[in-house]
Amino acid sequence: MSEFLDQIFVLCKRWVLSWPGWPESVKPVLSILLSIVPIMIVFASFFAVVTVLERKGLGRIQNRYGPNRVGPYGFLQFAADGIKALTKEDVVPRAADHLIHFLAPVILIVPVFLAYSVLPFGRNMVPIDLDAGVLFFFAVGAATELAVFMAGWSSRNKYSLLGAMRAIAQMVSYEVPLILSSVTVIMMVGSLSTVKIVAAQGDYSGHLAHWHIFTPWGFAGFVLFLIAAMAESNRSPFDLPEGESEIVAGYFLEYSGFKFALFFLAEYLGMFAVSGMAITLFLGGWTAPLEFLTWVPSWLWFFSKVVALIFLFIWVRGTVPRLRMDQLMNFAWKFMLPMALVNIVDAGLWRFLTPGLERWVICSAVIVVPYVLLGRGLAGGQRYAKRTYRYAE
Repeated sequence: MSEFLDQIFVLCKRWVLSWPGWPESVKPVLSILLSIVPIMIVFASFFAVVTVLERKGLGRIQNRYGPNRVGPYGFLQFAADGIKALTKEDVVPRAADHLIHFLAPVILIVPVFLAYSVLPFGRNMVPIDLDAGVLFFFAVGAATELAVFMAGWSSRNKYSLLGAMRAIAQMVSYEVPLILSSVTVIMMVGSLSTVKIVAAQGDYSGHLAHWHIFTPWGFAGFVLFLIAAMAESNRSPFDLPEGESEIVAGYFLEYSGFKFALFFLAEYLGMFAVSGMAITLFLGGWTAPLEFLTWVPSWLWFFSKVVALIFLFIWVRGTVPRLRMDQLMNFAWKFMLPMALVNIVDAGLWRFLTPGLERWVICSAVIVVPYVLLGRGLAGGQRYAKRTYRYAE
C-alpha cells in the first residue's frame, strides 16, 4: 500500500498514457502536458494558500488580526485579491515602452516555472532528469535579472529605474554565494544531476539519513544558501528593491492590475523553487530523515520540507528588520562570499580526512574560526548596548 501511495502520481500518468485512443504522435506532447500542468496548478494553488497563511502568521507575530472576513476564518482572501487584480484597470505611463512594459512580468515568471522542471518532487517524480540539472536551475534563474531591468527601464520612471538597479545589484551580489554554497554538494557527490544528489543522501547509519546538512560543511552551506535565497527572492530583510520608505515600490512601481499580480506570483514561485533546491542539495530531497519513516510517501516528505522552509521565511520576515543598502552589500561581499569559499575548502578537508572525531573537530574549526573573525570585521568594532524600551503612560 505504501508503495502504491508513493507512486500514485506516476501510475496515474502511465494509466492516462496507456489509453488506446491516443495516437502515437500525440503521446509525447500529452506526456509533457501531464508533467507541466500539475506543477503549475499545484504551486499556483500553494501560492494562494501561503499568501493567506503568511498574512495570518505575520498578524500573530505582530499582535494584530490577519485576514478574517472573506470566507471561513479569512481563508478565501486570496480569491478576493485575485478578482481585484483581474478587474483592476491596467494603467501604463504615456512615456513608457509599452511592449517591454508588457513583456517584463511574463519574462519574469517563465524562468521560474522552468526551474521546477529539474526538481525531484518524489521517487521517480522529476519532470526532466538532466545530467546538469543544478546548472540548468541557476542558468534559467539568472534570466529574472533581465526581466527586472526591463520592468524598471520601460516604465520611464526614475524611482522604477533606481529600484531596478538596486534589485540587480542585490541579485548579482547574492547569486555568487548562492552558487558557491552549492558547489560543495556538487564536489562531494561528483554530479550536477539533482536525482543523483538526492540518491547520494538516501543511505542510513543508525537509522539517521546521510543528509548533507548533518556535516559541518553541509550545515554551513545550507545556512549560506538559505540566506542568499532570501536575498534572491526579494524577501525581508533583503527587500531593498521595493523599499517603500525610500523608492516608493521599486521596479514595479508603474505596474497595476494583473501585471502587478504576476510580479507578486513570481516572487513566491521563486521562493518555492529555491526552497526545493535547498531541500534537494542539503535536506535529502524526498528522502525520510529516519529509516523507520520511509513508509511515508516520498512526495509528502518533499512538500513537508518545503512548508517548513516557507514557515521559516515567514518567521524571518516578521521578526528581522530591513537592512540598509550598504549593510546589504557589505554582508554579501565581506561575509557571505568569503564564508562560501572557506566552506569549499572545508568540504575538501572532509573528503580526504579519515572519518572520526578528529575530522569533525577540524572541519568544525575551519568553519567557526572564519565565521567569528569575519563577523567581528563586519561589525567594525561596534559595541551594541542592550535596548531599553519605554512605554507611554
